[in-house]
Amino acid sequence: MEKRIRAIGMMSGTSLDGLDMCYVEFVFNGTPGKWEDSTKWSYKILAAEDEGYDDELKHKLATAQSMSAYDYALLNSDYGLYLGKRVKAFMERTGAAPDIIASHGHTIFHQPAIRFTTQIGSGAGIAAESGVDCVCDFRTTDVALHGQGAPLVPIGDKWLFAEYDYCLNMGGFSNISFNSTVERNGERVPARLAYDISPVNYVLNYYMRQVGKDYDKDGETASGGEVCGKLLDALNALPFYSATGPKSLGREWVEAEIIPLIDSYNLSLEDKLATFCEHIAIQIGAKISAREDGTPSKVLLTGGGAFNKYLVERMQANAPQCLYCIPDKQTVNFKEALIFAFLGALFMLDLPNCMSSVTGAAYDCIGGALYKAGVK
Repeated sequence: MEKRIRAIGMMSGTSLDGLDMCYVEFVFNGTPGKWEDSTKWSYKILAAEDEGYDDELKHKLATAQSMSAYDYALLNSDYGLYLGKRVKAFMERTGAAPDIIASHGHTIFHQPAIRFTTQIGSGAGIAAESGVDCVCDFRTTDVALHGQGAPLVPIGDKWLFAEYDYCLNMGGFSNISFNSTVERNGERVPARLAYDISPVNYVLNYYMRQVGKDYDKDGETASGGEVCGKLLDALNALPFYSATGPKSLGREWVEAEIIPLIDSYNLSLEDKLATFCEHIAIQIGAKISAREDGTPSKVLLTGGGAFNKYLVERMQANAPQCLYCIPDKQTVNFKEALIFAFLGALFMLDLPNCMSSVTGAAYDCIGGALYKAGVK
């Protein structure tokens, strides 16, 4: 059977660069409720926009982890109402008429080792302000099932971008997904694997904000620096990078491990950024192999980091075994929002949208909490 679902995906990244909204029509040809039919998807982006945050909201989101319980709960409510107003205005501007709104929210806490993750932005507020049912809180069930709760995007990589050997996204953090095999019951079976690789814009933007800029345009500041070999070696030696199995990164790890390490070296801003760009390039390159016939692997590159010309140059220099492919600007900017819309579509069809082969959870699950808009 054919099923058409129109969904709006909303994404707010850890780099605090703003809100992405993507209105997509998905066409499903298969049997609802059957996991094995779920590859039968096609999609079309009908509209997409991004909006920056003002300084006050950026500050609140950046400091939410240290707020009082009252202020934190109030921010969750206020931010949900804010998202609802923003998506309603987006719908009015574009004529969008979605069946569902799928909101990532904004990650404040992510500690899967203790089965704890939190993305704020009240789904009730979004549904109330927009007048459209909203599904949100996609990660919590997976984390409760002993999963990492991240990354979630690989399910869309597998079904919407199958022509690439690897899908690499570089936002606040870099994450990669690819087809591989895992051992089950004594035999190797096909599976989609994915994991976070390293911080990217979370660190680069952190240092640029210290000089009053949101980001390093085209990597111009980094390109003027020199790589500090000792710092580079220390970064590459961090235990996270040699750990195996499903793994994900969050703000807490960066603030405990990365920032103090960089700041322990007396370096200029340019040298800090040049060194960290080299670190990013090395870590990403180490995770990508050539095809079995020796030809370069085709790697889809999306996220804000794809626009950092200096960083991409260093990545290509460190990975001759791959060909980085930067798609059209709309796909680069809105792929994560597109795939969260896809998670919403899967939710509507009662299909799993969290892959245990990626997260390490006990089993695949349908992540998300549904908030109905109500009847007027």
